[in-house]
Parts: sequence; structure tokens; C-alpha cells
Amino acid sequence: MKLHTLTLPVALSLAILAGCASAPQRPTSITRGDYAATQAYITRLVEHGMAQNKVTGLSIALVDDQRVVWSQGFGYANIERKLPATANTVYRVASISKLFTDTAAMQLAERGLLDIDQPVQKVLPHFAPLSSPSLSSQPQAAITPRQLMTHHSGLPRDKGQGFQAAAPAPFSELVAYVNQTPAPYPSGQSFYYSNVGISLLGTVVQTASGTPFAQHMQQAVLAPLGMTDSSFSTGPSTSGGMSLGYKQGAAQKEWPLRDVPAGGLNASAADLSRFISMVFAEGKSGDQQILKPATVAEMLRSQNSAVPLDLNFSVGLGWMLSTLGKSTLHNAGPVAHHAGSIGMFRSQMYLLPQHKLGVVVLANSESAMGLVDHAGTEALSLALEAKTGIQQPKPSKVEWANTPISADTLRDVVGDYTTAIGPITVSRDGNAVRAQAHSIGRSFNLRQRQDGLLGLEYTLLGLLPINLGPLSEVGLSLRQVAGRSLLIARVGTQELRVGQRIQAPANLGVWRKRLGEYEITNFGAHELSLIGDKPRTVRLVEERGYLVAEVSFAQALGQPPRMLLMPTSDTEARALETLAEGGEALRVMIENGVEQFVFSGYTGRKK
Repeated sequence: MKLHTLTLPVALSLAILAGCASAPQRPTSITRGDYAATQAYITRLVEHGMAQNKVTGLSIALVDDQRVVWSQGFGYANIERKLPATANTVYRVASISKLFTDTAAMQLAERGLLDIDQPVQKVLPHFAPLSSPSLSSQPQAAITPRQLMTHHSGLPRDKGQGFQAAAPAPFSELVAYVNQTPAPYPSGQSFYYSNVGISLLGTVVQTASGTPFAQHMQQAVLAPLGMTDSSFSTGPSTSGGMSLGYKQGAAQKEWPLRDVPAGGLNASAADLSRFISMVFAEGKSGDQQILKPATVAEMLRSQNSAVPLDLNFSVGLGWMLSTLGKSTLHNAGPVAHHAGSIGMFRSQMYLLPQHKLGVVVLANSESAMGLVDHAGTEALSLALEAKTGIQQPKPSKVEWANTPISADTLRDVVGDYTTAIGPITVSRDGNAVRAQAHSIGRSFNLRQRQDGLLGLEYTLLGLLPINLGPLSEVGLSLRQVAGRSLLIARVGTQELRVGQRIQAPANLGVWRKRLGEYEITNFGAHELSLIGDKPRTVRLVEERGYLVAEVSFAQALGQPPRMLLMPTSDTEARALETLAEGGEALRVMIENGVEQFVFSGYTGRKK
């Protein structure tokens, strides 16, 4: 699986559905130079996956250095017009866009128009990010373009309100939002994925170049690469090759996007293969030198090895360099990758820089994320074997220990944790140790593994054991890192921060008076079309001494169903994720004498 947070509800659903139909048999070996065998297997895999997941259209391109060894489309780009998907079909590629925005920033750095290690204010004097006294007694450190590219700026992940709209505001308006919104984390502290940060980098590119962002990207990056079908825009391309987006086979409206530098690229698999080849050619595309060789190497170099809270998770300038499970290729060097998801479109790009092999997979259906990832990793694995003879080892099976969890481990691990999916409580129930995920109403058994880690076990109704799929590979441990008790997940050799041990506040104080239901007052047309007649409320409740926000419209908007809030003052509470200090701020404001909350640009009033 790709290195993004895999929520327990999604993982559990995948595990339950995994055995519904058998997938095609993977080749046991590939002859050197035989890309045809890879093509044949991935074709069967894609066709099977599209049928199983109701994916309307998909395109793939497999790249060996400077040549595309295979590209193909499956299904339809437009059912109504009976337009088949091809390698030249244009899709919204979402967050893969970030790699191009980062490329443009590095071009400006090469020209001396941008220093990526100087404060952003050198280019944007009006940028004055609002720090929060609740985070640290020290003043907020300056944010640099390098930190924006590595997601270490500490800025909010999103400004949810207005993210997609009929007529979105210019992304440059996010500077004012950041200037008025407390930073979730201190800059440089840890990896925290931020669309806001990359859109801020887009504003830097626009300002430093003196050219509107989309125009500059066309002139400086896309045209020199020969990406003739590609463009940056708020919405889908108007070209005849643009795919529609689908849900359950029905075309859906794709709403325009505000954060164009973070997700506004429209591109085809054929065009993206040219970007991959440029990376393999050390920045050259045809007779055009897009980037200097040293710049390409720097973008692929791990930037965060000295950040304790990142553990051994690695990120380059734009590129994700750590993988989990089947996305990890052994004896192949680093796997550089980036995924994308917006509206009905899903995308994945994987590169093996040491072997100059890459793959890009694009799809036009909301249900396609698992398929684009699986098809991409399988294609890359088999292509590696075809090119080098390197085979992947068979996965080792996790074995349970015959001994119970030790008393020392129990003493350490029992307690409450904040995680990306809300609060989790580990408790002892007789001879059993359970992890209760409160947000999803699921309880998992914790068992001792032979490797010394703890593993998850789930039984349906307490009787039927369920294969947890990717989650069955996860080993858990508690470790002290940078003065924090962190819950750490390990898959193979890769470690990720899952959560942090917490304690309920001694007294919720004035926040207890705010418990109740709040109505969101500033939804956009896009959000209302998703929600329909669903409730549009957030409910603040007290649960075991903690303050929790229940988001009733969460499923429609793809947001967490519940958030654990930690009050830091009478007017501010932090929405905790994997760290107990910090998080995006929920603030209480007074307007016309009426108290209301503000979070991610949304406002709510008590009903």
C-alpha cells in the first residue's frame, strides 16, 4: 500500500471484501528483457480490478529510461460519447501536480531568483504566519521554500472552506488565511502534509517569476517537456481528450479547485512519461535542460533524516521516498513516488531512479485508488525483474508468540492515545488486551508477535476471525521519542508515527458550557451538492473527560468522522492527530454578540 494514512474503517472493509473474487495469477518469474509478460499480466490485473471496483476508465504508461515500453488505456474516458481511454486521455492528476510546482521552484533557484533556505518573506514580504503561544514558548521559526516542499512548514493541511467551488478564490488568497490562522505545528518539527503549503509555494513561484502561475508552468515546465496535452487550471481541461469523472458508472460534475499549485494539473499518462524520462536523464528532455543534474539529485535526496519525530520516514523535495508493504521493492534502491486524489480522479506515479524504471497510472473513478496503486507497484516490480533479473522475496508471514504480553509491556501500553482517526484506548479485559477505536466503534485484540512487536487481531461479532489484509502486517510498539510517548507502527523496516499517549485535561472549564450541536453557516455550493439533505452539523461532546467533535457530514466530505480536541485556552482548542501538542486550531469568536467557532475556514453557531 502507499505511504498515506490507511484508516481502520477502510482497511477493515478492504480485508472483508478481499476474498470476493480471485485475481489473475501473478507470473512466478519473468525472462530478462520480456516486458510483454509484464504487459499481459498487468492487463489482466487492471481488467479484473476495473470490473471489481466499478472503474470506468484507466490509463497506464511504463517507462524504461528514455522510452515508453508500454502504454495503454482501458475502459472509457467518456461513456456518453463512447470515447475509449488511451495513453493520451487527459485526467485530473491531483497531488502529482506538486512535483511540477516543486520543479518550477527549483528552476527559479537555479536562476538565482529564489533561495529555498531563506524565509518565504524574502519573496512575499506580506507573508506573516500566525504562530500560537499554545505550541511553544519560543517564537515561530521562519518558514522556507525547502520546508514547503518537504511538508515541514507546520502550516495547515487545508483551508477546507472554498477548497472546491463554482468560482474559487485565487490560491494566492491563502497567504491572508495563514496570516490569520494559528499554525498547527512549529516549522521543522515533523512531517505534516499541507496543500496550503504547496499553494503558498505556487504564490512564491508566481511572484518570483513575475508571471501568472499557470502561464509560467506552461512556459517553463510543460512546454519544454513536450507535454502538449497538459495544463494547470482550476478545473478540467477543455480539450477533447479530457476524461469525465465517474461514480458507479455515472458521470459526475468536477468542481473547480482553488489550490491549483497543489492539485490543478490536467495531464495524460503519455505526457507524464516524459516527466519521468526527464528525471532519469538528470533533468534533460530532448534538447531541453529542464533542471540541472545536481538539482534532480537534490530533489531525490532524503531531506528529513535529522528530524526525530519522522522516525525513518523519508521525503525528498516533493518526492515521497518511503513505502509500505507491497509498495516496497527490495534490492532496488529508493522508490520515489507520489499519489493523487481529487473528486472522481485517482493517480499514482512510482520511480526506481537507480534502475531508471517508472510507471504512472491514472483513473477517472472515485473507487480506483487501490487499483491504481496495486497496478503501479506490480508493473514496477515485474519491470524490474525483466530489466535486471531482480526478483522480490516472498513476504514473510507474521507469527504469533506463544507467550502473553509481558507485564512490563502492559504497564507501558495501556492508556489513551491520539491518532489520525481519533482517540484510541488500549485496555486490559481479563486475559485479553484490546485497542478500542472510538471513532469507528471497533475493538481489536492486541497479541504478542514473535518479533517482539504487538499485532492486531479482529473477530467479527467476537466469533469469526477476519483477515485484516495490510493491517495484519503492522507491528506496534511504544517508544520515547523527543520527550513523547509515541505509538509506532512498523511494516518490514519502515516505521511510522501512529499516535501519542495522552491524558484527559483536568477540567474542561468553559468548554463544558459549549457542549452541544452547531450548524455550519458557510458551506459552498459544491459541499451542499455532496451533502444534500444530510445534517450539516458538528456536535461537541464530552467523552471520558475528553472534548470530542462529531462531524455529521463527514462521510460526504471525506473528513474524519470525529476529532479529539484539546483545549489550550478559553478560546482555542487543537484538533489532535498523531501528536498531543499542536494540531489545527478550532477557535471561538464573537460576532454580533453571538459566540461561534471557526475551523479550517468554516464557521458554526450553536443551534
